[in-house]
Amino acid sequence: MSVITRFAPSPTGYLHIGGARTALFNWLYARHHGGRYLLRIEDTDRARSTEAAIAAIHDGLSWLGLEGDEPAVLQTSRQARHVEVAQALLAAGGAYHCYATQAELEAMRAEQRAAGQQVRYDGRWRDRDPASAPAGVPPVVRLRAPQEGDTVIDDLVQGEVRVANGQLDDLILLRADGTPTYMFGVVVDDHDMSVTHVIRGDDHLTNAFRQYQIYKALGWQPPRFGHVPMILGADGAKLSKRHGALGVDAYRDMGLLPEAMRNYLLRLGWGHGDAEILSTDEAIALFDTDGIGCSPSRFDMTKLLNLNGHYIREAPNERLVEEVVIRLESDGTPIGAAGRDRLLAGMDGLKQRAKTLIDLADAARFYVATVPLVIEPKAEALLDEAGRARLAAWRDAVGDVEWKAQPLEAATRAFAEESGIKLGAIAQPLRAALTGSLTSPPVFEVLEVLGREESLARLGLP
Repeated sequence: MSVITRFAPSPTGYLHIGGARTALFNWLYARHHGGRYLLRIEDTDRARSTEAAIAAIHDGLSWLGLEGDEPAVLQTSRQARHVEVAQALLAAGGAYHCYATQAELEAMRAEQRAAGQQVRYDGRWRDRDPASAPAGVPPVVRLRAPQEGDTVIDDLVQGEVRVANGQLDDLILLRADGTPTYMFGVVVDDHDMSVTHVIRGDDHLTNAFRQYQIYKALGWQPPRFGHVPMILGADGAKLSKRHGALGVDAYRDMGLLPEAMRNYLLRLGWGHGDAEILSTDEAIALFDTDGIGCSPSRFDMTKLLNLNGHYIREAPNERLVEEVVIRLESDGTPIGAAGRDRLLAGMDGLKQRAKTLIDLADAARFYVATVPLVIEPKAEALLDEAGRARLAAWRDAVGDVEWKAQPLEAATRAFAEESGIKLGAIAQPLRAALTGSLTSPPVFEVLEVLGREESLARLGLP
């Protein structure tokens, strides 16, 4: 059997962390088993579904590298097929028309609540003759669900789960206006797309029982279900914006790399021994549902940022230069050819401490700055009359030294020793004048990257 998975978000908002993890798990499962990974947009809630949300979902998936193997399917485009299947089920006796009015149903629920009973449809039209239907009431189509025994699912994550059929009612398949419900459309679409495995959040576990009953009523083979526990905040509470429950696009804007986000999402609820950092190829080779835990996982922004810092250090310098240029140019900083050359030459030193691409761009800004630099107040304090006199003496001491980090460092150490000062007494004013800050990559590396002419210009020395 060829494995086919799917990710089926509802376009009522951005692609959130839980949805992105679901997409990743389905993508990895399909890749691991040599199958296909499909995308379906479940837009049956027309009141809340928007084109902007659909675009945001595609944008987020594209950034993460998790777009479907085939063009996405819009659930609303398949409405005629849903109606066709429902009519066939009606003809076979697996479904029936219900003519209960909204007022009747509200009265029924009120009585059930008053009696302390479970609120559920009571099957009042299950066996009634449609000929007795009231005039002018458009019917819904309901599933003739089993009333005895249990519905049992062998879940890939949760193990065997069951519910008594007496706790489930005859759910609506087609609304009174003839449109399909989400629950019914999912089953028809998964069947027609030949989906073999459905991996999703455990908030869908109750849905799975109802969908399983629809499969059985239609005589179709259900897919294997795997319901993944939810993601909590670091404090164990339900994940919210204060924990970092933002859209995937927000993490991109924060300066995260997609491979870092994928690695972090992978480890939210799935594990392989003590492995924390896994390449995409390693994840594909190792991923399977037996590694998914049964307990909720906790979102930790600090851990995510640390992981992103690792991926920044591992990223090719050329790629990081492009990311930095995009961010610097977006705020009006011009980047010429010389600026790009400096960024590339200095990237090894710049990326060591950065945890986000924003950090990296901010740290790199001094390399493309123009003279005179904007100097921070604390750095300016080092450039008083005595500090500038020391820089002039240093310039004379380095003289014709090759403008490379090692010879410059050796000459500067010799100058400090001869002058009876500590190395920092000259290195810090150098850093302040060259970068406008008290923090930067190693100052001798900065000198080499800037070059003799630019360095002396920043020092204000001929």
